[in-house]
Amino acid sequence: MGGAMALTLGALAYPSMLGLNTVSSSPTRVIAQTQWGPLTEGDRDFVVRVRAAGLWEYPLGQIGLQKGTTKGVIEASKHLVDGHAALDASCRKIAPMLNVTLPNVASPQQEGFVTQLKGESGKQFDTDFANILRMTHGSIFNTIAKIRSTTKNSLVRALADQANDTVLDHITVMEKTGLVDFDQTIFQQTTPPKLPDSDLTPPPPPAGQPQVVLTPPPNATSSPLNIDGVTGGGGGGGGGGASPAPSPSSTVG
Repeated sequence: MGGAMALTLGALAYPSMLGLNTVSSSPTRVIAQTQWGPLTEGDRDFVVRVRAAGLWEYPLGQIGLQKGTTKGVIEASKHLVDGHAALDASCRKIAPMLNVTLPNVASPQQEGFVTQLKGESGKQFDTDFANILRMTHGSIFNTIAKIRSTTKNSLVRALADQANDTVLDHITVMEKTGLVDFDQTIFQQTTPPKLPDSDLTPPPPPAGQPQVVLTPPPNATSSPLNIDGVTGGGGGGGGGGASPAPSPSSTVG
């Protein structure tokens, strides 16, 4: 595989770090009280992280549909496009409700994966596609479990439920390609390279830039969250009388 594998309003608006490593200096710190429960740094970073994942895995799924040479890789590519379109729609629904600013491009590290795979073909593409995506999905899978078990915010909890199902599905289809080198991939997953924060951070969108939308495929089988079905509260941090999150006045890049 390539070398790529080797309380302020600003803090609410955009995380200062994002990537395969711990993204918050204090992930349990409550940064806003909302009608759906308290929002922590970890909750906020999770919403951004799910969005960022789709911004590179969705287009990589489209590339896989064109360049994949095996049925397994083609099928996995379909799952990437379908699953991340639905997850992205959910992120775009709940982010304004929580006043979380979403990126429009992935992190430099994530974009590096796309650049690497764009330059490959044949067996090399298929193998690196399966292993890189198995590694990255395996990494965020642990984050999803932690968020799901600890968040007190019902919107974040619902997103974690959807992300759990989607990421497990993507892990499974990558493994079904028969191309995953488990020793190498799990090592990469559990021992990520020490990269500068700038490589792990998707930049905040310029003011006024239209939001990127990941369009569902015509035969989509995954659905975004039904917000009307998400109950409020979640306990703690202010109870039923909590006000919505404050409007952010700035972003942190």
